[in-house]
This record gives sequence, structure tokens and C-alpha cells, in this order.
Amino acid sequence: MADGNSVNWVYSFGAKGSDGDGAMRNLLGGKGANLAEMASLGLPVPPGFTITTEVCTLFYDNERKFPDGLEASVDAAMAKIEAQVDKKFGDVSNPLLVSVRSGGRASMPGMMDTVLNLGLNDETVIGLAKLSGDERFAYDSYRRFIQMYSDVVLGVDHHHFEEILDLYKEQKDYLLDTDLSAQDWLAVIDQYKKIVEKSLGKPFPQNVKDQLWGAITAVFASWRNERANTYRRLHHIPESWGTAVNVQAMVFGNMGDSSATGVAFTRDPSTGEKIWYGEFLINAQGEDVVAGIRTPQALTKKHRETMGETLPSLEEVMPESYAQLVAIFEKLEKHYRDMQDIEFTIQQGKLWMLQTRNGKRTAKAALKIAVDMCAEKLISEEEAVMRVDPASLDQLLHPSLDPDAPRDLLTRGLPASPGAASGEIVFNSDEAERLAKDGHKVILVRVETSPEDIHGMHAAEGIITARGGMTSHAAVVARGMGRPCVCGAGDVSIEKDGSAMSVGGRRLAKGEIITIDGAKGEIFAGAVKTIEPELSGDFSKIMQWADKKRRMKVRANAETPLDAKTARGFGAEGIGLCRTEHMFFDADRILAVREMILSEDKNGRKAALAKLLPMQRGDFVELFKVMSGLPVTVRLLDPPLHEFLPHTDEEIEAVAEASGMDGKALKARAHALQETNPMLGHRGCRLGISYPEIYEMQVRAIMEAACIVAEETGENVVPEIMIPLVAKRKELEILKIKIDAVCQQVMAERGLQVEYLVGTMIELPRAALTADDLAQRAEFFSFGTNDLTQTTFGLSRDDAGSFLPDYQRAGIFEKDPFVTMDIKGVGALVEIAAEKGRAVRPDIKLGICGEHGGDPASIDFVEGVGLDYVSCSPYRVPIARLAAAQAVLKKG
Repeated sequence: MADGNSVNWVYSFGAKGSDGDGAMRNLLGGKGANLAEMASLGLPVPPGFTITTEVCTLFYDNERKFPDGLEASVDAAMAKIEAQVDKKFGDVSNPLLVSVRSGGRASMPGMMDTVLNLGLNDETVIGLAKLSGDERFAYDSYRRFIQMYSDVVLGVDHHHFEEILDLYKEQKDYLLDTDLSAQDWLAVIDQYKKIVEKSLGKPFPQNVKDQLWGAITAVFASWRNERANTYRRLHHIPESWGTAVNVQAMVFGNMGDSSATGVAFTRDPSTGEKIWYGEFLINAQGEDVVAGIRTPQALTKKHRETMGETLPSLEEVMPESYAQLVAIFEKLEKHYRDMQDIEFTIQQGKLWMLQTRNGKRTAKAALKIAVDMCAEKLISEEEAVMRVDPASLDQLLHPSLDPDAPRDLLTRGLPASPGAASGEIVFNSDEAERLAKDGHKVILVRVETSPEDIHGMHAAEGIITARGGMTSHAAVVARGMGRPCVCGAGDVSIEKDGSAMSVGGRRLAKGEIITIDGAKGEIFAGAVKTIEPELSGDFSKIMQWADKKRRMKVRANAETPLDAKTARGFGAEGIGLCRTEHMFFDADRILAVREMILSEDKNGRKAALAKLLPMQRGDFVELFKVMSGLPVTVRLLDPPLHEFLPHTDEEIEAVAEASGMDGKALKARAHALQETNPMLGHRGCRLGISYPEIYEMQVRAIMEAACIVAEETGENVVPEIMIPLVAKRKELEILKIKIDAVCQQVMAERGLQVEYLVGTMIELPRAALTADDLAQRAEFFSFGTNDLTQTTFGLSRDDAGSFLPDYQRAGIFEKDPFVTMDIKGVGALVEIAAEKGRAVRPDIKLGICGEHGGDPASIDFVEGVGLDYVSCSPYRVPIARLAAAQAVLKKG
């Protein structure tokens, strides 16, 4: 034991009163808080006690030692249980048995360890047999305890015990565990104890107090086991929360045919339908229901008949217990005002409640339950909005894999863009486009993607990259298109000749079928059946309620009419980021772009730009028409020029032929434009300074399009022209003068006045720190948090995916900073820039257009900063709408 302060580390619960209640889940964990609450409600809860989450923190802080005084507190709490059940822990003739279970403040089903039937040994099992009048039950409980305790506490793998039991049943020609008699269990127990002694070099522990502390230690230790660590990472549960440990008097569902154990939900967790839903087993303990050794039976007669099952339901076989259970369902749901997930045991006809918690549910069920409970007056509209996890809406907006479909997992990568798709493997974008035109469904597999792959990505059903993170080019573009995507699949190796790929020792040739699940980052061999998304009336209702509450506008990142229409369909209120470079990669444009880049002088560039002007103008006309007067923020050309350069001799010759330039000179020029660190090189506003004619062409295209649409539709089109990667006010001043000149010239030519704004992206720490300087010229700021995160951390978002998981496992990053904003660093820069910008220009418009604009936790933060809008990929617009409403409601 380690030193500790004199505090209350143990809280008792039971029919004679509880020390805690449901509001104390941070201290007692969800299970402990709800057991105390149920006991206080007068429900039949076996007595017990909870060791707090604070002890878990001390346990890890003190090299896995417990604080002084804990042992005495546990002894006192155990004495309270003994008094309530009239049994004694370790007593040979009247033994008390307990369960030892975990219970964090957030539900983590199955991730941590449990021990049942603790307190049995070679002597107390005889007492239990006499006390119960059932030897078979007693020895069945003892063999269960030896197996579970040995696996969880002693580290003797459970498969040793399963092999012994399976072999014994085979020798005796038994089919089920329930076929074994008391004498059979004695023989099995003898073999169990031998395997423990053989494995450990010492016999199975007989001292019940040693057993108890072994189990308590193991449950606290399981907070940091591999599966718990993974679950916390996936569900963003902080390690610092810790788990509580619950010690509770055992009740037995394995005491014959009048006993049972089961799990139930007060509504269907898949559909949200208001029906009692669950399973149970007669003459069994809790682990049997989930272990799959025996087929569980339906809770209700209706469900049994629907499923075509022959075994009777609990409603039919134990009608009195079922009626009690239904009354408790109604009481708990009314009390907690949410769908409950309940564990129960029936011991010789008496019902006991072992757990209740808010039940896990699908997104579809969450929407229905929230809307239905609002109609039932259990919760308000505001509470209904808060009940739906915004991130879960991804399930509803994309196809998903049929959970019952067979699958052959090849590997896992990062879940870069949700949805599921099957198709033929293809390794280059041109081929993807050609095959798609011929009616083939393809999955584009690349080491990484560049803007040049845009046509192949658009043609593909889904995308896989071997490299890249959650905000890599592939991830960002795929999310915008609504394509499922798995990035950073490091096990994928593409052969040099592009004929096949290798994954985990398996070779898959071009043309073979694979399936990807972008929501989980999984890749499967062959086709896996998918389920199409459904948007119900419940979805619309929750969105309406959310829109009434949110303050921030929600825009979309979009540059094609299809993206814009998709975004509007999902409720977008404008475009917050139109990336003009994405418009340059169409086959009919790339030659002109390359000609412009590779020109040796301004006249050559202007000639090439003249070819691009009508194309860009046409793009903006379509966008402005789709958005019908809603704001459209157009980012002027941002990426480094090398991204547009030709790579092969054939591509260089094509440019030479189109421009009349010498092929060798073009090759030399292309080589001269290559950069060592292009993301910090000649890009963004730096291009506009060096080659102002590029930005002048783009601004002309924007303003001419705005005039055309204003004339044709009579709508008030207000373009927002955004200058990227600004670091100094002088850059902004030089470019704004040129932009204003072109705008005035176009309006004079057209004889029409169009309102427009000129602003900048805040993507560099210097820009954030000197935002008051920039605000003297900029009429709006849009926080480009993808690049701001890169430049703040000095991380490459395209390369960080290879080591970010190591950083998360080491606790350096709790979350991927490219997915959820780093509040202390990047967030501080956003706050500074917002405050400084408003100090100079109170009416400055502030938004965010990085991937964080669709992340609920980041949206919650920027609501606090007071930004005017968030902008995200079209398929994340509903998520952002709901998250923005929840951010307001959380503030109260």
C-alpha cells in the first residue's frame, strides 16, 4: 500500500441505503453511480460497494500500489454486505460470494475485466452446495470462478480451460454444459487446478481475501489493457478518467430451471422502435449470454415469433418475473429519460437488477428515440438535439457494410472518409476514368494522391492510399466528393509495374474485387454486401430543431456544381471555400495551365491565361447560380506550381505542341520550378506577387461571372475573394490594389455594380499574431486550420500519418490534431486573431474552412470564440449543423 490522503474511497449501495447517487458518475463510474441510484429507487439490487476512480489514478501514480487506508475501508464495506445478506465472506458453512467488475464514467462494454463467483475455494464450495441444496450448481460456479480468475488475474489463458471442457464433453458424449452433473464438474475442476499449478508453479489461491485483492488489482490494471486503450482512442475517452471497481454480492442465474440471466433494452437499439428488446438464458450466468456457447432466447413472445424461434420467451416461461421486469423498464426509462441497457438475473424466481446504463444505439435509432421521447414529453426539443452524437450522422449519409455479410479482412488504415464500396482494383487515375466510363466499378489504389488524380478519384467508387493522414489530399478530396476512402494503409505495397498489390503476404492483381469501409478504415478481399443510407423524417425534425438553436452559419467547401448542389441539399448556407486549383485539372484545361506555368515571360503566361479565362468564368457562373445569392468564398490559386507540372516525356511534348515552345526548354523550365519544400515554398499569395496576371485572370473570371448571374437572375451575388497564405500586410496591400482595379474595370465594362469582399486565409502563426495589422486591409478572415496546424506544429499532414498513432499511444496527442483542433496551440492562435481582427474592424467576418470545420469538438470551441460560420465538406454539413446547435446549448 502507498501513502494516501484520508478521503472516502469506498461507497456502499444496497436496500438499506446508498452513499452515492446517479450524479456521481465521475467519481463512481457509470455502473457504480447507477447501482446506487437504482438501490435508492427501491429496485432489487444486490448490495455492494464501489471503489472510486480516484483510487485508479492513485494506483497508476504510485507504481500500481493502493493508498493506505483502502484495505480497512474495503473490509468495512464488505461487512455491510455481509450484514445485509446474512452471509460471511470466506465462511465455510455460509459463504458470501461476490462479483468484481469495472465501471468507468463512459460506457466501455467488454473492454475491461470482470470476475464472478469470487470467494469460492475447496471448502466454501462444499458450504455453498449444502446451503443451496444443489451440488451441481455449486461446482458449476466453482469451475467458472477458477477459469475466469485464472484468465483475468493469474494470466493463465482461457483456451486451456476450454480445451479441457470440450475434451471432457466429447469423451462423455455431452452436447451442452448443462448436461454435466456435480461429479462431472468435480472431475473438470480437478483438471482445471492442475493446469493452473502447471502454468504457475503454485496451486490455485484458496485465501478469499487474496482472491479479492487479486481481482481488484486486475480490474484496475485492465483500464490500460490494449483493447481498452484502443476503445478509448476510437471514442475519445481520456485515459485520466480512470475506472471504478464494483464489488457486489453474487446472485445466481445458474441455480436450476427457476433461475435465468439476461440483457435487455427498453427500446430496439438498431431501429429505435419502442419495444422491449433483449435475450436471456435459463440456468446460466451472465457471461453465457454473450459467449455464444448456448443460443439465447427472446425476451418477448412477439420477438420470438418474429424471429421464427421455437424456444420459449421469458414472457412465456417466467411470466411473473417478466411482468416485474417490464415495470422496472418503465420506471428506469421514466427516471433516466433515455433508452436503458439493463442486465438482470433471476435467482430461483426472484428478480435482481445488476446494471442499467444509457444504451448504445445506431444513428438511426438515436434520431427516432430522441424524436419519440420528445413527442412522449419525456424530453424537450433541446434535449432531443443533445441526444444525437453529430459524428454518428455519418452512418446515415453514406452506404455502410451489411453487418451480417461475410468478410475477409486484408488490412486496416485510417478511416479517412466514411462509406463503403466494392470495385475492381485499379492503380492509375486515367484507367479508373476509362473503366468507369465503360460501366466498371473501380477502387483507385495509390501510394498517395495529388490534385492530378482528381478525375480518377471522381470516377472511382472508393480510394485507398498507402501513405497520408486524415487531412491528406486524398482524405480531403474524398470527403468533399462523398467517396469512401482509407488512407495510410501502410501494409499495402503496389508493384512497380502497376500490375498488382501485396497486402500481408497476399497478392491481389489489377482487376480483382476488393471492398473498403471508409468509416472504420478497413479493406476486404472480394465484394461485401452494402446497405444504402436512409434519411428519415426523424433526421429532418432533429435538423429543424438544431437550426432553431444554432448561432453560427454552416457553409460547405465546394468547387463543382454537383458538390454545391449536394451541400445545399444538406442545408449549407453558402460556400466557405472554393479551391480554384481543383478546376484546373480537367483534361481540357491542364494543357493551358501547364503552358501558363512553363512560359518564360509574362506575355506567354497571359496568352495561356486567356484560354483559361472563359473556362473559369463558366465555373463561377454555375456555382453562383446553384448558390442563389448565398455567399461564395473563392480562394485564389494556392498550391505550389510543381503540382501542375508534366511528369512524362509525352506530357511535355503535348505542352510543346500546344504552345509552340521547345520541348527541351520546357523540360529545363519544369526542372527549375521543382522545390525542396513546396508546402512552404512558392505558393499562395507568393504566386500572386510573382505572377500577378494569374490572380488578375481569376478575379476577372469571378467578377464577370457575378455580373452575368446578377443580370440573368436579378439576385444579389456577393463574391468573397480570398487571398491565401498571407504572412505580412504588405502582401495583402499589393494584391488588394490589383484585385480592386480588376473589379472596378469589370464593373465599368458591364455597367453594373456588384458588391464584393476581399479577405485572407489565416494559415500561418505570424498571420494570426499580427491579425490587427491584416484587418486594416482584409474584410474577412477564414481560418485555414489544416495549414495552420501544419505550420504551428511543424508537421506535414501528408507524412504525419505514419507516426501520429505512436504519439497517440504515448499520450503526446490525445487526438489527431488534423482531425480535432489543438485548442492550446492552434486554438489560441484562432482566439488571438479573432480578438485582434475585431479590435481593428468590429464587423470583420470570421469563419473556419479547414477540416476542423466539420469536427464537433472543434465546432464547440469556435462557437466559444464567436466565429460567424464554419465550412466543411458537403457530406459533413448536417454534422456541423447539429454540432453548432449543441455548442450553443452547452453554453446554456
